Amino acid sequence: MPDQTLPYLNACGNITKGLEKIKTAQTPEVFSHDFLSDTLGMRGGSARPLVSYLKRTGFLGTDGVPTDQYKSFRNPTQSKAAAAQALRTGYAPLFKMAEAAHKLDDSRLKGLIVQATGLEADSSSAKGILGSFKALREFAGDAEPEPEGVAGHGDTGDAGSDGGSEGGSGGGAGSGGGEVGRQLPVGVGLSYTINLHLPATSEIAVFNAIFRSLRENLLK
Repeated sequence: MPDQTLPYLNACGNITKGLEKIKTAQTPEVFSHDFLSDTLGMRGGSARPLVSYLKRTGFLGTDGVPTDQYKSFRNPTQSKAAAAQALRTGYAPLFKMAEAAHKLDDSRLKGLIVQATGLEADSSSAKGILGSFKALREFAGDAEPEPEGVAGHGDTGDAGSDGGSEGGSGGGAGSGGGEVGRQLPVGVGLSYTINLHLPATSEIAVFNAIFRSLRENLLK
């Protein structure tokens, strides 16, 4: 059986219609089928799968509660970015195969869909996935889906890199045994791992001298 992992509606127009109505309707506490039919005016069996589609694309939680992405989508200044992220969320397998999947033409996009799902190219499901992807993509416009796993890089990240470099130097000094007396700069938060190669001796004075030097020079 095909690995059906991508969300779609056979009636792709309901994606366009539903998202347009979401922009103007009040955000519900829970986006239910009743809300879909009574508030958004989308009735009938072809519209009901929209609730599941919105969950699969990150607009709703599994409990039907609107997410921050849903709320951002209703903000005209953030709407395109929210839709772009919905593409990334709902169609992650396509973006894993092609980072710029949202820029592909119909032929190449359909090829990715067939590759990801195992569906026949001319099947109604493959056509529905293609149409649904394109319907959602229209709302993203020129916004770029944020790559999965990307985190912001600020001053904290740079400091972490510097710390790693310093930590490496500390480890080298400890294993070498010749720089045990090196003192850390005040205010620098580093973590040292020191490997001591103790001499084979029964003289307690030798061990006392080593640990006294550690305490006085590194453990202050």
